Amino acid sequence: MLDLSVILLIGTQQAHHLSSGSPSLRIGVSQNSQETHHNEFLSNFHLASNSKHGILGAYKEEKKEEFQEVVAVEEEEEIVCRRIESITHKKESSHNRFSPSFCHAPNAKSGILGIHKEDKGQEFEIEGEEDDICRRIESITHKKESFLTDKKPGIYAQSLSQGESFSNVENIYNILKRFHNKDHQLKLALTNGGIVLSPSLVEKVLKRCGESGNLSFRFFIWSSKQPGYCHSYDCYKLMIKQLGKMRQFGTVWALLEEMRKDNPEHITPETFVILLRRFAASRMVGKAIEVLDEMPKFGCEPDEHTFGCLLDALCKNNAVKEAASLFEDMKYKFSPNLKHYTSLLYGWCREGKIIEAKHILVQMKEAGFEPDIVVYNNLLSGFAIAEKMEDGYDLLIEMKHKGYPPNATSYTILIQALCSKGRMEEALRLFVEMKRNGCLADVVTYTTLISGFCKVGKLDNAYELLESMVKQGCRPNQMTYLCILGAHEKKEELEECLELVREMSKTGIKPDANIYNTLIRLACKLGQVKEAFDVWNEMEAKGFSAGIDSFTIMIHGLLLQGNSLIDACKYFKEMVGRGLLATPQYGTFKELLNGLMRAGKLEMGKDIWDTIRSGGCHLNVYAYTIWIHSLFDHGHVKEACGYCLEMLDGGIMPQADTFAKLMRGLRKLYNRQIAAEITERVRQMASDRNMSFKSYSRRGVKLDLEKLTPKKKKNEKDAKKAKKSRFQRHRMRSS
Repeated sequence: MLDLSVILLIGTQQAHHLSSGSPSLRIGVSQNSQETHHNEFLSNFHLASNSKHGILGAYKEEKKEEFQEVVAVEEEEEIVCRRIESITHKKESSHNRFSPSFCHAPNAKSGILGIHKEDKGQEFEIEGEEDDICRRIESITHKKESFLTDKKPGIYAQSLSQGESFSNVENIYNILKRFHNKDHQLKLALTNGGIVLSPSLVEKVLKRCGESGNLSFRFFIWSSKQPGYCHSYDCYKLMIKQLGKMRQFGTVWALLEEMRKDNPEHITPETFVILLRRFAASRMVGKAIEVLDEMPKFGCEPDEHTFGCLLDALCKNNAVKEAASLFEDMKYKFSPNLKHYTSLLYGWCREGKIIEAKHILVQMKEAGFEPDIVVYNNLLSGFAIAEKMEDGYDLLIEMKHKGYPPNATSYTILIQALCSKGRMEEALRLFVEMKRNGCLADVVTYTTLISGFCKVGKLDNAYELLESMVKQGCRPNQMTYLCILGAHEKKEELEECLELVREMSKTGIKPDANIYNTLIRLACKLGQVKEAFDVWNEMEAKGFSAGIDSFTIMIHGLLLQGNSLIDACKYFKEMVGRGLLATPQYGTFKELLNGLMRAGKLEMGKDIWDTIRSGGCHLNVYAYTIWIHSLFDHGHVKEACGYCLEMLDGGIMPQADTFAKLMRGLRKLYNRQIAAEITERVRQMASDRNMSFKSYSRRGVKLDLEKLTPKKKKNEKDAKKAKKSRFQRHRMRSS
């Protein structure tokens, strides 16, 4: 049924459209087109939930005493609603396939209220009643505009602006999703979409794309070429973050070059901090350190803050040794501060190396810096990781004497260590001591305990603690609920999970991507694929752009079912199209290809490979190895050889075991020509790269290629052997 209240919330511009044109009513728009137009229309007025809380809502809430005249407007709106319902009811009862649709035609009355009947083209003679309704709608919207202009200028414009902003972001995001792998259509759809670009809108679209870096980058490039538009600093910053997550560092440097040329004022030290953090997170320590050397080329000199951020990034990504070495080399150039020492202390403590951490503590004191609560908490974390709980308890006492009483983080570190070992009674005792000492537990403390109970299978205790924290005025977060969901997932209790998410939403806590992923994974595991699709669609509708984890979970879940290969391929293609497979996720890729090969779906497998090849993914030796081995293991030797030759054409050398497999397969097929060609090309490639061909010879040539030797050569070898044998026998007789 049509959401009638939406019609009454149309602004002045839309109202003028409504009241123009002839009042003809037509029936007949395809079902897909009906749903599309309806959804687009509703999204334009997403912020208005009903006819009484639309454009006037903001001002009405603020000054109720000045809203007496609004009552009359609302009554008139309700009358029009009832009349439209009456017309709609007549149309529905006249034809069981009736479906209302909005159409943005120049003739607005026939666009909004005009509906086609696809089968017989019959027209309903109720135009006079429609005319009256259109006039009433125009009158109502005119009163709204006049009231808001007179009483509080700008309220209507602000409300409409917010609604348009939301709808524009969603419309652009849907265009990007739909045409992600069709360059020409994408540019055409964006150009003809009537988009009024602004840095704020572009930033919102980039955020809406989330981890789908390919989508956001396409829009970023398109928008940068539009006349009169220039990216803001925040847009560049966000794009660099997303490209860094995709490990598209070459593109990042190219973007920085563009910024230096066109917008040098946007290049700041913070831009390079983002880049070095992404290098560190990708375990590219050398590249992260090189960022400091590259900064002066862009007009930015590294300072103590940038150096501190680099140390922090390295220590947080398991590169504390490199960080310590860098600190020793650079401490004469950058004056060490408390943050630098704290980062190194954190890194050693994170690895449980207390001796090294204490050495940093001594250096810190010698440099004139006294430990603060952060330093002590890092030491507590080190003791917990090293399983030295007694030392941790002693440090709590020392902190009190030093004038740094333990805070919620201090206690939570030790509670978490106890919970990870299943020592829940000790964890609860420490929790009680914490409250006795006047330290209020926060959401992290409660969540840690709830997680501990869930891990040991004591769900009742977890729920009791959840209820207790709410009574104490501590609001749970998504992680709190995720811990309980994980426990239900282990027990394969999907209904309980869905109920918990519903209760969570009622309290105003929105599910995040991790919660949706849990529901999708469990639904697929239990074979309830439709439920998984529903959760996925809800996640997208709530503004979460599915990331690599979501796609991986969905694809693996569908492959488990065996009969959902088509759907698995669809999600894999979409993942590639969104730029989430810039470096192939080998586990998902391999499982999908093997599933297709087992099911005899060779053409679908080739289609997936073509998707990766044309989707901007980096095809390296591992990607080719997965594909070639999958083909070979399922009997497609000729196809495997063809892709091996393609790999060689691309300058990629196959692995030795891949070469050996192909030789064995070709031996069975007695295909000497291809075997010789592959062998010669691999031998030549090894020679060009100063590599030894011995490993290939051992695995492939001696094992298989000799058996492919033509019979003539084989007979010659046998003759030589026989001759040598006769000569040896003759010498023995002579002696």
